[in-house]
Amino acid sequence: MTDPILTTGQLDLAGTVIGKGTSVQIRDITGLGRPPVRDNDADQPSLDGAWPGPDYYAARPVQIDAAIRTPGNRTAALDLLATLQQPPHTAAVRLTAGTTQALRIAWPGRPVKRLNGRVRRIDATVDKGIHGFIPLDIEFLATDPLWYADTETVVEIPLGWLTGGGFAAPVVAPIYVQDGTVAADRPGWVTNTGTADTWPVIRITGPCAQATVIHVPTGRTLQMPTLALTAGQWIEIDTRPGYRTITRENGGNALSVLAPSSRIDQFSLPPGTSEMRWTAFDNTNSARMRLTWRDAYTAL
Repeated sequence: MTDPILTTGQLDLAGTVIGKGTSVQIRDITGLGRPPVRDNDADQPSLDGAWPGPDYYAARPVQIDAAIRTPGNRTAALDLLATLQQPPHTAAVRLTAGTTQALRIAWPGRPVKRLNGRVRRIDATVDKGIHGFIPLDIEFLATDPLWYADTETVVEIPLGWLTGGGFAAPVVAPIYVQDGTVAADRPGWVTNTGTADTWPVIRITGPCAQATVIHVPTGRTLQMPTLALTAGQWIEIDTRPGYRTITRENGGNALSVLAPSSRIDQFSLPPGTSEMRWTAFDNTNSARMRLTWRDAYTAL
C-alpha cells in the first residue's frame, strides 16, 4: 500500500493522516527526544559512586494529545475515531509477533521520517461527540527507537565476470575470462546518509553457487558455501532487528545455507559510504545481489 503524502505539520498514524489541515488537530507531542535508556550501572563496593555499564535504548513511547473536530457533526467525528482504531486492530499486525506499523512525521524543517512500532492506546472522550468534538490521548510505542528515512534505498550489484577485476593496460595476449570454475567478484558502494547503523535486506538472484557477501571496511562476511540457485531462484537475508531471517523464493527457511561463523546480527551498514563485495560461481554473468535499506538516524 502506498504511503499517504504528508505536508509540514502532519503525521501518518498507521495509515491515517492527522494534524495540520485535517479534522484531527494535534495539541502536543512528547517522546521525540532521546529514547529511554536501560542502564546497567552498578554501585561500586566500598566506594562512592557507581560503575557505568552498557546503555541500551528501550522502546520509545510517543504521546500525542489530539482532538477530533468536526463541528456539529457527531457522525463524522465517530466515523473518524473508528478509522483511527481500525489499523491497530488488523489481525496481520495485532496477532503477528514482530509485525510493526509506521508513525511518519513531517516536522517543520525536517524531511519526513518514520518510527516503527505499534499503536498502544487511543483513549477517546466521547461525551462531547454530540458537538463533533472528541479529545484523544494516543500512544505510539516505537519498538525500534531509531528514526528512519521515509524512502528506501536500493542498490543492485551484478556479479563481475572478468578475472582480477578487469583489464590492465597494456593488454597482452592471452586474455583470460572466467570459465565458471573460479568465483567471480564485483565491488559496489552503498551510502547510509543517516547518523546510525542501519540494517539491510540482501537478496541474491541466481544462477549462482557458493555465494559470499563481504562488507569490506569491517570485514564482516556472510558465507553460503552450500548455496545453489538456478535462474530465477533467489535467497533473501533480512538483517533487521526483530526479523533476521533467511528465506528462499518459495518462502522456505534457508538458515542452513549460512556458515556457522557468519553473523547476520552484526551485518549492519554504518553511516557514510562503504564498499560491498560479493563472490559466487556464475558462468552466465546474470546473477545479481540487491541491497535494500532505510537510512537510520538517532534524532528527528
